[in-house]
Amino acid sequence: MTIAGALGLGFANPSSCLAQSEPEPSLRDYLPPSEPEVSRDEWRRRIEDARRRAKDASRERREHPELYKPIPEDPDLVATERLLRDDSLQRGDIVTTKKGMFVYQGRSDQPRRDQDFVPVNPKSVR
Repeated sequence: MTIAGALGLGFANPSSCLAQSEPEPSLRDYLPPSEPEVSRDEWRRRIEDARRRAKDASRERREHPELYKPIPEDPDLVATERLLRDDSLQRGDIVTTKKGMFVYQGRSDQPRRDQDFVPVNPKSVR
């Protein structure tokens, strides 16, 4: 008796072999289960619909450019936000804005607030 026969490996009967080849994957294996394979005509219709939508959007932008202009930012608001985020400010620093000069009186360990900026009142030299 051979060792293979004694161990019961079953080399004499190849149909009982555990390792079998997997079937080749098909296109359906790669599609989501809810979407069936589309026909060539359906695919062409989808492409034409997408082209039509792109042309419509392009025409809309040309005919009404005012609807697509970016909204300009308020420079005063931008400057204020920049000041409030400036981590380099220290107590006693003076900043100048359109509304005048201000002294920063806030604390470095707390978030900045509008109230941290106190107006500087220059003394009149008359």
